[in-house]
Amino acid sequence: MVRSNFTLKETHNLKILIVEDNHSFRRFFTENLHSRFPSIEILDAADGEKVLQIVEAESPNLIFMDIQLPGENGLSLTQKIKARYPRIIVVVVTTYDIPEYREAAFQYGADRFLPKDSLDWKEIETVVESLV
Repeated sequence: MVRSNFTLKETHNLKILIVEDNHSFRRFFTENLHSRFPSIEILDAADGEKVLQIVEAESPNLIFMDIQLPGENGLSLTQKIKARYPRIIVVVVTTYDIPEYREAAFQYGADRFLPKDSLDWKEIETVVESLV
């Protein structure tokens, strides 16, 4: 496990929202982020219906968004979030690592696209650190 060089003070105001319906993956992702960035507030949502409420109430800086969700899909949510809050970074994290989904993610406003089966924690750290 690689630890970040950032101090608690530098990351204490950051909020990350993880939108993922798979409880095990959501917990795995949250625990890995906490181990690398212990002072970042991490929020989560398991379905599309709660995402916009959380975004409005909590103003996250970064969202890791799954595509397939109960309620509303992650691409549609990404489009709505980016239209209202263009400064929020949205990273689509999905098992659907095919060109059509990658292209659609960017067309809907995603800032990055990461396949779940080959998650690159260095890249995730880079995304988080870019917000500091």
